[in-house]
Amino acid sequence: MSDNKQPFYELKPDTVIDAVESIGYLSDGRIMALNSYENRVYQVGLDESEPLIAKFYRPQRWTDEQIGEEHRFMSQLVEQDLSVVAPIKSDTGQTLFSYDDYRFSLFVRKGGRAPELEDPEHLFQLGNTLGRIHLAGQAEPFKHRPTLDIQSYGIDSTDFISRELIPASLKAAYDSLTSDLLREIDAAFKRAGDVVYQRVHGDCHGGNILWRDDMPHFVDFDDARMAPAIQDLWMLLTGDRHQQELQLGEVIDGYNEFASFNPRELHLVEALRTLRMMNYAAWIGRRWEDPAFPMSFPWFNTERYWGEHLLELKEQFAKLQEPVLKLL
Repeated sequence: MSDNKQPFYELKPDTVIDAVESIGYLSDGRIMALNSYENRVYQVGLDESEPLIAKFYRPQRWTDEQIGEEHRFMSQLVEQDLSVVAPIKSDTGQTLFSYDDYRFSLFVRKGGRAPELEDPEHLFQLGNTLGRIHLAGQAEPFKHRPTLDIQSYGIDSTDFISRELIPASLKAAYDSLTSDLLREIDAAFKRAGDVVYQRVHGDCHGGNILWRDDMPHFVDFDDARMAPAIQDLWMLLTGDRHQQELQLGEVIDGYNEFASFNPRELHLVEALRTLRMMNYAAWIGRRWEDPAFPMSFPWFNTERYWGEHLLELKEQFAKLQEPVLKLL
């Protein structure tokens, strides 16, 4: 296995092409790296055929069983005529392959543009499709993939940042603020009550949704996990409070045609947003020894960055005090 600090150090273009050809495809030698940090993703040209997308998984992040559950979920969605870009299956039904100690999957290349989140029709269709995805997600749980919780996203992230990253001049302020935030997040989860945890996409932002042929197509289930339904909905909301409530109404109207949304989950919107911010900062820090990260995030881990991060967290503390969004 490649050095854990530089897990993709030996993943050269020739290795990518050889891996794809080991599955029976003939490459024309063209290869293009696509935007991806956690894994490595390439468009690989094929001889007399459309290019494929090859995704090489970061070593030691997911087990084979966890990747298998992600692929099974995506395949189940495709079987129900949902537009999800699922991995290609071999003749034996295999979707996860290995080559030279790297694990990879292949996908059909799909084009599209980002959805227009200010367009009510787009929001309604997004809610409609997510309702169908979640209805399928409720059919069975993940057994191996993780659950989105305060411990892993919040406590573990802030402990790591406090111990390894935050400048000494900001440590006391960071520790105090994150302690207050975690208390408010815990209170928000308690107000939400006994919500249902189910299989969800997990990272449902506009970059993972392709709009084509007047409908949404969902890609990249790499962060799929057990979580409340609202985890796949809140990232669709933008703008001020009134705009978000209007958008939420369209999304939920579409969602409720297939699944039943629990309004108590609205207590979790700002809590989940805050946990995502904490986890994101820790994620970059944990990956800093991967050469791709300093190149892609040159502004990270500076005094200015952490000062701005603190200001963003203070804004979140204020938002956690506000009334929850209303369904209009």
